[in-house]
Amino acid sequence: MKQNKLALISVSDKTDLVPFAKGLKRLRYDIVSTGGTAEFLRKGKIKVIEVPELTGYPKMLEGRVKSLHPAIFGGILADRSKKSHLKDLKTFKIRPIDIVVCNLYPFEQVVSRPKFSHDEAIENIDIGGPSMVRAAAKNYKDVAIIVDPADYETILKELRRKGGKLSKETKELLASKAFSHTKKYDSRISLYFKGRVKQEEKPGMAKEIDLFLEKMQDLRYGENPHQKAAFYKELGVQGDITQMKQLHGKELSFNNIYDIDSAWSIVKYFALPTVAIIKHANPCGVGQADKVAHAFKKAFASDPVSAYGSVIAVNRIVDEEMVLAMGSLFVEAIAAPEFDKAALKILKKRQNIRLIEMGKNAVSSQWKGLDYKRVRGGFLIQDPDMLELNLSDIKVVSKKQPSVAELEDMFFAWGVVKFVKSNAIVVAKGRQTLGIGAGQMSRVDSVDIALKKAGTLTKGAVLASDAFFPFRDSIDIAAKAGISAVMETGGSIRDAEVIQAANEHNIALVFTGRRHFRH
Repeated sequence: MKQNKLALISVSDKTDLVPFAKGLKRLRYDIVSTGGTAEFLRKGKIKVIEVPELTGYPKMLEGRVKSLHPAIFGGILADRSKKSHLKDLKTFKIRPIDIVVCNLYPFEQVVSRPKFSHDEAIENIDIGGPSMVRAAAKNYKDVAIIVDPADYETILKELRRKGGKLSKETKELLASKAFSHTKKYDSRISLYFKGRVKQEEKPGMAKEIDLFLEKMQDLRYGENPHQKAAFYKELGVQGDITQMKQLHGKELSFNNIYDIDSAWSIVKYFALPTVAIIKHANPCGVGQADKVAHAFKKAFASDPVSAYGSVIAVNRIVDEEMVLAMGSLFVEAIAAPEFDKAALKILKKRQNIRLIEMGKNAVSSQWKGLDYKRVRGGFLIQDPDMLELNLSDIKVVSKKQPSVAELEDMFFAWGVVKFVKSNAIVVAKGRQTLGIGAGQMSRVDSVDIALKKAGTLTKGAVLASDAFFPFRDSIDIAAKAGISAVMETGGSIRDAEVIQAANEHNIALVFTGRRHFRH
């Protein structure tokens, strides 16, 4: 009588395992399994051959060694097209294994918990599992390797259709998924150890950087309808945007997610209640006040026209008062730590508005990832611009000393300007942006746009620039508009001319010594 085929099953994730194993049994597969998985299958009333019955050895070292044996790996790695391999199987009485079902110890889940011990992390580093997965994937022509429970139903259907066999194309696809599975697993372990090891500080960036991305969701399209797109999270990096929760509204688009990130970055920077209104990744208005409703009114007043169809971020709970202050303004999305019940009740009457809950701790959480910018064939990688400005960092270089109110407004404007595309200019007063000039090829053009946006409100306002002024013309234009104080980087070869212009116009000029380009 012809011997049944052999399927080896050893999994951490036991989702849908029992019906899959029963399907294999009906297709005349004998099932070999390890301790925990074998016990689980027996509870599902499935007959199992335990690994020690094949190897002749019990598990040892508290379970660290179970499947690492020639009886297992010989059965997986034997190339059925080679007579010498078949001879070895016969000589050593090794049964060939046709299917390996294996996913690995839950290392990522363990190290993602708020509290865990290093010993727990170590014991969740799988050894036999990755070895079996890689062995089966290497010999994919003869062995099907299944790492994802989502594939069980598809595999069973093909096995039934083809008399218990799988096509070469299917096995090759499964092998590809298997190597991705072990790559992701090893990457997470590597990141964990890198986080523990205190390496000697050396200038420059690391010689090699691991980047592993996992798809969170497909998107309808990219920046434009003809572009395919998806949203991915970076393995091992905690980020507010990848943990946000959508409470209501249409599916998020590519541009929505990018704008939410931009808006959230602004409000997260500030400690006081702040509202940012974003359009095309640039702020069109930012306001700060004692309450979010008042902060919204300030942000909206900065540029009411551009606020239509915008994305809004708030660093406090969105309450009913703020929602009422918004009136009928059409916005694509609102992101906040939380929404109170009254606010949600009103907002959910708008069918399409996307309501994004960032979480209570999102405002105070620290992002420790790297900043990637894609170029053709590679990446430009840098530390994120997390630099903050303190009173001790600035230098007043003009004869006029800024008042306390002007200093408060300059620090506010400086906090906003770092999130505006260069060349960037922000005009502000009373912790409210009045005009923003973004993305111009010359700095003086950005100044001109910001002042025009501010209109007649510029008298006594302050101006912040994300970099130094190469000429005095920007100061001259600002003075005509009534600007009373300017904050900029300093460091131009014409700093003396710029300072002279500030003194001529009785403007307080402050140098930060820090640049905030944003390309």
